Amino acid sequence: MTLSPLNTQAYVVRHVLPVAAELLPAVMDMPPAWALLVAIGRQESRFLYRRQLPKGPARGFWQFEVAGVDGVLEHPRSRQSALDVLTTLGYPEDAGAVHLALEHNDVLAACFARLYLWTDPRALPLPTDPTQGWLLYLATWRPGKPKPETWSSHFAAGWAATGKSYT
Repeated sequence: MTLSPLNTQAYVVRHVLPVAAELLPAVMDMPPAWALLVAIGRQESRFLYRRQLPKGPARGFWQFEVAGVDGVLEHPRSRQSALDVLTTLGYPEDAGAVHLALEHNDVLAACFARLYLWTDPRALPLPTDPTQGWLLYLATWRPGKPKPETWSSHFAAGWAATGKSYT
């Protein structure tokens, strides 16, 4: 079966993000966060690839490297929530093991992606501010080859896909 980016994105929005929201503190359940995570997933993997191509180190739809996993596990804002998620899902507190699991556990990947955003103190962007979303994405994910030309459409699609508005 071939993955379709729209079908996979719909699966993530309908099934993965709600479960991630249940596993994380309620304060993290914010429409701008989920919209931004959809945009980042589209930007990073187009919701097609759970492993960076060709044979890269990044894993999951949000394309985490071990350093990103370490960042979530070590940051004071995210550490306890990350440990709670790992305990609930039955994973050890081991960045290497978590990194490998991100390729096949979309809920775990979504939780770590949301926690990664949580480590940055900046305000989440409004639906009308793709530039703020881009700056937050750059600061947290630090992509090796950023593609600003695709961001605005992914950002708009993230808001459209989540079906939520910021109030």
